[in-house]
Amino acid sequence: MAEFFLDYGMFLAKAVTIVVAILVVLIVGIGMSRKSHAAGSLEVEKLNDRYRNMTRILRHAVLSKSARKNEDKKEKKEQKLREKTADSGEGPQRRRVFVLDFKGDIRATAVASLREEISAIVSTATAGDEVVLRLENYGGQVHEHGLAASQLMRIKDRKIPLTAIVDKVAASGGYLMACIADRIIAAPFAVIGSIGVVTQIPNFSRALEEKGVDFEQITAGKYKRTVTMFGKTTDEDRAKLKEELEEVHGLFKDLVARYRPELDIDAVSTGEHWYGTRALEMGLVDDLGSSDDYLLKAAEDSDLFSVCFQGKQKLQERLLSAMQAAVERVELWVSQHRHERRYRGQG
Repeated sequence: MAEFFLDYGMFLAKAVTIVVAILVVLIVGIGMSRKSHAAGSLEVEKLNDRYRNMTRILRHAVLSKSARKNEDKKEKKEQKLREKTADSGEGPQRRRVFVLDFKGDIRATAVASLREEISAIVSTATAGDEVVLRLENYGGQVHEHGLAASQLMRIKDRKIPLTAIVDKVAASGGYLMACIADRIIAAPFAVIGSIGVVTQIPNFSRALEEKGVDFEQITAGKYKRTVTMFGKTTDEDRAKLKEELEEVHGLFKDLVARYRPELDIDAVSTGEHWYGTRALEMGLVDDLGSSDDYLLKAAEDSDLFSVCFQGKQKLQERLLSAMQAAVERVELWVSQHRHERRYRGQG
């Protein structure tokens, strides 16, 4: 019993600390939002230089002094040749590859940066260039991910080759985005698919009745509200919600079929997901591989540019990020503490 109260006290102390930290973030955030109104900035990094620097560092660590000198001379000679060719305009121009990163969440908040990045790229890129999207997205709200897919269509409409690479997951709204690409590459164990629509709504009407609480909802329009959290759900309400979900699913299937017409759309639109190897067999992706290998290979004959728009986060977004980080710390602490107690018990 004493150990229980000790554990509870430690947990309570950490929880209080986290709440205080959130309040501090809130106060600081309000101050920052009043002082700064910057709209954000576009950051561009040449990945070729990053790869060369990494190679040079490792080479200097593992090669002998004479071997390092030879490699350095060779690299300088190649660099001078590239600069001379670029300045003179002689020889074939190196292709440009613009690299975008999209890490999705349920509200696809990264679309705010994506639209700025794509606006910059389409004003510069040509049909001889390429856009590579490193995509990690579990899906979420339909309209938000639909907007993200629409942004990618801007690249396709200008005939700029678009490659989507999935190292971890492109499911549901994530695959809605990926299917726009001319080519989809996935890691063997990346999660692909989940072409379906789902909604989950808890209902507290019985709990309210038991407590003697009435819930009233007044609408103008028969279907303004159907299934809600607090009202009683009728069979007609369920049928209407099901109809709406089927309509969205149909739109999802139509878009996938439009951009990947070779797919057996009925076979892949069951809401299931598959790993990369199976997704390749079914035609959901075109090749297996990782973004690292693809870009390293492309760097041999292309100039790679990472394009990232860093927008100013709103106060609400900063608070949500701080709260999410706090929750993750609590979960991590609880998990570690459970393991420690289990090991103590085994000892």
